[in-house]
This record gives sequence, structure tokens and C-alpha cells, in this order.
Amino acid sequence: MNHRTNLSAALAVGIFLGLSGCASADSKKEGFGRLSVAEVAAQRTQEGFYVYDNNPKEVFEKGHVPGAKWLDSSRIVAADLPADKAATLVFYCANEH
Repeated sequence: MNHRTNLSAALAVGIFLGLSGCASADSKKEGFGRLSVAEVAAQRTQEGFYVYDNNPKEVFEKGHVPGAKWLDSSRIVAADLPADKAATLVFYCANEH
């Protein structure tokens, strides 16, 4: 799988805003949402827009969204995230659950 295909596949599975990395039926109520591949591509270089990959480290090393940072979803601490509370945080993984 080439880098572009890997990127599209990872994003197509789902990009979710919020720490859960996965959306629920209550995601709109919680303030989380979904972004399309085009929306992330258009915004990923803007100030205050951060993309995090929550796949296993081995998957991240094989390919990820350009500019994405890897985070171990089971060990996220406040220091891993930007101090700006108004920032947009995008977390994605290859597992919809």
C-alpha cells in the first residue's frame, strides 16, 4: 500500500474530533464531529489545527497523515496536547470502534 493510499484509507475509516478516537451516537451532543479527507487536507497546515494518529506505532511508522503526531491512546497526558483550549484536535485510527 503506498503512502497516498494509506493516508486515504486511514482518513476514510474515520476522522473524529475528541480524545475518544471514535464517534458514538452521542458524538454531536458531546461536541465531537467528523471531518472529510478534503476538510483535513485543507486545514492541516493552519495554526491551531492538530492531527494525531492513534494507530499502533508500527502502523504509524509505515504511513500516516502528513504532519500527524503519533500518540499512544492508552497513555495520553495533557502535556501531549496543545495548551490552546480553542485548538481543533483531530484524532484518527484505522479501527472504527
